[in-house]
Amino acid sequence: MLDNNTYNLFAQITEESQSLWRIRNSYMADAGQCHECIDFWEKLAQGKEQHIRDLEKLIMEHTQVCAGTAT
Repeated sequence: MLDNNTYNLFAQITEESQSLWRIRNSYMADAGQCHECIDFWEKLAQGKEQHIRDLEKLIMEHTQVCAGTAT
């Protein structure tokens, strides 16, 4: 069973990944020819990609460091 902190990290990376998928597969297409909206969605997607990378790194570090402290 995961401790709350580990669960939260996995839950958040899931949220970010699903949100990025929706931006890339729906929201940008729905923006049509509105360059202002497309630019907004692209910036948001880039931020989500960075959040996902940061969470991946943190999860990897956390599971390696904290694995020895689990009971």
